[in-house]
Amino acid sequence: MAKQQARKAETQKALIAAASRSFRAKGFAGVGVDGIANEAGATSGAFYAHLGSKDGAFLAALKLGLDEVIEAVPDYQNRFGKDWPEAFVQYYLGSAHRKDLACGCAMTALSPDVVRSSVETRELYEKKMQTIARLVGSGLEGSNEAERLQKAWAFLSILIGALTTARAMADEKSAEAVADAARRAALAIAG
Repeated sequence: MAKQQARKAETQKALIAAASRSFRAKGFAGVGVDGIANEAGATSGAFYAHLGSKDGAFLAALKLGLDEVIEAVPDYQNRFGKDWPEAFVQYYLGSAHRKDLACGCAMTALSPDVVRSSVETRELYEKKMQTIARLVGSGLEGSNEAERLQKAWAFLSILIGALTTARAMADEKSAEAVADAARRAALAIAG
């Protein structure tokens, strides 16, 4: 029984990871249940048993992706101290992250699909994004929490928008120009 439970847990984890990569790389409309199941090495029946629906898979993938950011921000703050915004921005807008759609940031990759999602999905997104903004704000300069939170929203919005725009550019020089302008603006806000 314990082996069966462990195998079920592994299958669910593999399905969520495959859904996360697929939705980030191809968007909600660009991937189907069979594609996610195949990438996870599972059957479509297993997909439905574990995730219920494509919407359920998207919700699980969104949670996983935003939780990754919730873990990453304090990690950057701990590793880089007061210089964490620069290290974070360099990574976030760097060429490697721009080109890695499947493993890139869920804030950028999944937000457009969240707009067209259920209330439940948008509520989860809002709750997680508020957590992310508070974490970012805790590491920014400001005279009070409200000011730091305002800076955090601006910082995040610049990064998310710039990554989206840079990824859409056909020419790498154009993508780098977008990234460079956004780096400067984000770091100016960070202080």
